[in-house]
Amino acid sequence: MRKKLVSGIKPTGTLHLGNYFGALKQFVDLQNEYDSNIFIADFHALTTIQEKEVLEKNIINIATDYLAAGIDPNKVNLFKQSDIPEVTQAAWIFNCITTMPFLMRAHSFKDAEAKDKEINVGVFDYPILMAADILLPSADVVPVGKDQKQHVEITRDIAEKFNRIYGETFKLPKPIILEETETVPGIDGRKMSKSYGNIIPLFATDEEIEKAVMSIRTDSKAPDEPKNPDEVIIYQIHKLILNEEEDKKIRGRYESGIGYKEAKDLLIKDLKSFIKPMREKREYWVNNPQKVKRILKKGAKKAKKEISKKMDEVRNKIGMNL
Repeated sequence: MRKKLVSGIKPTGTLHLGNYFGALKQFVDLQNEYDSNIFIADFHALTTIQEKEVLEKNIINIATDYLAAGIDPNKVNLFKQSDIPEVTQAAWIFNCITTMPFLMRAHSFKDAEAKDKEINVGVFDYPILMAADILLPSADVVPVGKDQKQHVEITRDIAEKFNRIYGETFKLPKPIILEETETVPGIDGRKMSKSYGNIIPLFATDEEIEKAVMSIRTDSKAPDEPKNPDEVIIYQIHKLILNEEEDKKIRGRYESGIGYKEAKDLLIKDLKSFIKPMREKREYWVNNPQKVKRILKKGAKKAKKEISKKMDEVRNKIGMNL
């Protein structure tokens, strides 16, 4: 049997190249190797979204984006987190064996606290729900970005503690991190993020691609001056969509001297070729929303069958099944 992969993404807005190369591409690349279970984390989204229409729209949009980016529903079990209520039951059980000082070490909580936000309990408890998402389906591996690795470590700690208290129940999952794409730069050089407003949308129109690329920050070096490509934001984004031979050629252009206008024109050309097929595929799914909903319902039915069985085992272990 293939090992089980579990991961998800919050439906909080437009996907961008950072989302794709940081996570979604891994899902696509690994779908032939693992028993893949990808969920739309709508419970997690409630920490920031409290508008019904916005959440509904985002859920459909993110499912559409998954399918357009190459997720094959015949190979991947794609479902909505909230269709599996057992995860919230397990989260409460994990709450009761986890201490507050332990959770206060979570980066997501410390980051929110440092920004002087009025933190809701969901933000504080986020790693607990994530642990339930991962442990109930008996995940072997979890593809995550570098900034999410700690959550997998917390999940393993919770599993170990539950196993010590109630007996062997949960697997200890391992994170999968692609080091070369763990951080995708935005057009300003910082990590590409919607919150920074520095993104290139994954399904951008040709006009949006041109506008974003032309906004990429550069230094004052002359066009014919040699440049270290690894220090140039244009190249750092460009290399993500190049094969080995193309990358070698582009690097050579930078090292021998290339103007930033020409470099941006080359990136625009290649981005248009890279994005166009996904954008066209997305249009198909946008025009067939009922097919998207049926895929999510079918995925939830399959996931629930397995997760309900594990949850019943948990209830037996803790003494709730009389």
